Amino acid sequence: MLNETHDPRQRSWVTSANTPGVDFPIQNLPFALFRRGGSPEPLRCGVAIGDEIVDLAAALQCDALGADPDMTHRVAAALAPGTAGATLNGLMAAGPQLWSALRRSLWRALRQGAAEQPALTPCLVPRAQAQYALPARIGDYTDFYASIYHAIAVGSLLRPGNPLLPNYKWVPIGYHGRASSIEVSGQRFPRPLGQTHPAGTAAPTLGPSQRLDYELELGVFVGVGNAPGSRIGIEDAEAHVFGLCLLNDWSARDLQAWESAPLGPFLAKNFATTISPWIVTLEALQPYRLPWTRDAQDPQPLPYLDCPTLRRAGAIDIELEVALETQNMRHQGQAPVRLSRSNFKYAYWNIAQLVAHHTINGCNLQSGDLLGTGTQSGPQPQQAGSLLELTHGGERPLTLPHGEVRGFLADGDAVILRGWCERAGAARIGFGEAVGQVLPARE
Repeated sequence: MLNETHDPRQRSWVTSANTPGVDFPIQNLPFALFRRGGSPEPLRCGVAIGDEIVDLAAALQCDALGADPDMTHRVAAALAPGTAGATLNGLMAAGPQLWSALRRSLWRALRQGAAEQPALTPCLVPRAQAQYALPARIGDYTDFYASIYHAIAVGSLLRPGNPLLPNYKWVPIGYHGRASSIEVSGQRFPRPLGQTHPAGTAAPTLGPSQRLDYELELGVFVGVGNAPGSRIGIEDAEAHVFGLCLLNDWSARDLQAWESAPLGPFLAKNFATTISPWIVTLEALQPYRLPWTRDAQDPQPLPYLDCPTLRRAGAIDIELEVALETQNMRHQGQAPVRLSRSNFKYAYWNIAQLVAHHTINGCNLQSGDLLGTGTQSGPQPQQAGSLLELTHGGERPLTLPHGEVRGFLADGDAVILRGWCERAGAARIGFGEAVGQVLPARE
């Protein structure tokens, strides 16, 4: 599965891509939808390289990729703006062969000594000048519950004697979320209102959530969809995935506690979801593949959720981090403080299983659909992916370095999600950031 684009020794003529610790070296090349901030320019597809963005439309127009004409024609056609404007949906629908060919052409044109440098240089836009938009028209959004550590931690708060429901180890649990309130990093939203029913009160009341939380997740963008009534097999599932991003599934825990029985979350989660602008392809993540395992004491997956490829390399070693910037920290020029750090390799259910299960009943996924992995908590307390876990339901508030205390989020708080892959012998692959800020409720 590895090829020349994964060579950790390769450098780019874009010098910022060669800086140690950079998120976007030549081995990454993630996709986003962007334009220069404050400009009337149309949105278009961009590819990150160091501190720059390759304006893909400009690069194709001036034949700066050095690729064969058939490929450039197909990519240009896939990226042509539709009636809803520019999106990456067409490229997502084009399939893994074209994604890989485009990525390889970009890699060859951006490598040190490439003959394409003079033609491609004018097609670069500084990332510092970029304004981002949702990369795709998201028709549907499904959020899963793929971390057993998160499920047990939350279950222990709700059902101390029976934290994990019996179906969890057999079936990937998920619910259908709200696509209209998903926004790209930089999202600012008012504290949600809803019904709560505090203990000891006779009736519920309407008011702002007092237990607002974040959830550290990955987002999975569907590439090639499937026809209604058909299924995506576990062996083929990843060929239907365009790439991954960071995802914050904001959650109003007090609203959730009152409304979730019997049908699950509703107003507690549909008010805002924040994703990072850059979509990292599965091909770029190949050096960070790990065997996927299931404890021998646990039920083994049903056949439609299991295969040799999954067992051999179904997990991905992605470091995930949550940081908090309070309003006071911002005003005083203090750096955000890290709250927790986890890893996607701990997921109980992996990407291929989420896709295969989603379609086993004949459900048709479409290009641009988004799947959330659910909160990615690890086995240690400091690896919790939400304040609900870190503060034990608010009973053990966190004291921040400068004396502020948090059980749940306060107005003005900004939450920063980060993700990256890093190990000796491979290039670092970063995801950038997903940043969202809580504003006061609109009474």
